[in-house]
Amino acid sequence: MKAAPILAATVIAALAAGLGASAPVGAPDDITALGERLFFDTNLSANRTQSCASCHEPARAFSDPRGAASPGDDGVSLGDRNAPTATYAQFIPEFAPDAEGDWVGGLFHDGRAGTLESQAGAPPLNPIEMGMPDKAAVVARLRENPDYVDAFAALFGAGVLEDTDSGFDAMTRAIAAYERTPEFSPFDSKYDRFLRGEAELTKQEDLGRLLFFSQQFTNCRECHQLRQSAMDPEETFSDYRYYNLGVPENRALRESNGVTVTDGGLAQNPGVSAAADTQGRYRTPTLRNVAVTGPYMHNGVFEDLRTVILFYNTYNTRNEKRKINPETGAPFAAPEVAQNIAMDELTEGPALDDQRIDALVAFLKTLTDARYEDLLD
Repeated sequence: MKAAPILAATVIAALAAGLGASAPVGAPDDITALGERLFFDTNLSANRTQSCASCHEPARAFSDPRGAASPGDDGVSLGDRNAPTATYAQFIPEFAPDAEGDWVGGLFHDGRAGTLESQAGAPPLNPIEMGMPDKAAVVARLRENPDYVDAFAALFGAGVLEDTDSGFDAMTRAIAAYERTPEFSPFDSKYDRFLRGEAELTKQEDLGRLLFFSQQFTNCRECHQLRQSAMDPEETFSDYRYYNLGVPENRALRESNGVTVTDGGLAQNPGVSAAADTQGRYRTPTLRNVAVTGPYMHNGVFEDLRTVILFYNTYNTRNEKRKINPETGAPFAAPEVAQNIAMDELTEGPALDDQRIDALVAFLKTLTDARYEDLLD
């Protein structure tokens, strides 16, 4: 193994962490500091080139700006789904059925990781992501680092890294603890400041806000309002439920990664029956930081946020010209999964004109955390 790529990856990870070119020295003294170190550690991947931060870049709202899907540690593999933002992920409820038997919560687009801890342990073992062969190999990498040996012993008990399952579990707990810090969920966007009386929305942004929460003019709140009040200061803009929106296949991505099978969404969750009514459903993502975390939809098929709203509008408009994808100049393509489309939610409200679409985009931009506002157009 060549030293230069490893060193370069380490420096990149350190820069992403805001640490300059120098990695932190000494054993982390609390679980969140340990989790932060692990989040940026490329040594936890097979070729020592990839960390959690590689696909969840802090400078881009913990999302991956490199394309529709993330490349793997092997330099060859390419995923089939877009890496979602890790911001506000701590608020996603544990994957479970509700009182009516409908699935809610869970990490990844199909909810297959029930908790934040489960999600943290998946990428290192995924052959097209970080590519480690098993948990034992990951824990062996942890034992290579004297700081980790000291930190894990102090925080989780002596000898924790001598047991594969205990060591791996402790690693996921530390990463999840870091992801639960205010760095990931600061609630300091312009919208939050507006709610606290610290900022004023423009007329266009305020129109977008009124449209977004309207029960008459849009369908946004059907899936993207969790709290009872539109003024709730901890609104995360997702109901965390699963819907099929009729999203087209991302053919450009499929040409690159060679995937030929239909993405079944929720039906591919091992804990869910692959019945017909689970096909093509994906968990509603948060809209916080949505303006700076494109491309969009589970497969990154749309580049621009405005295109997403135009796509939703195709379910209500009768004007064929309004059904043109501005990114291709052709009509929006057919759904990848044509069954189970959430027509009740998608057809709520009238068709939108350009003024209202632009207002919605303007409002969605106000959901950007303060540290990322310089990324807005």
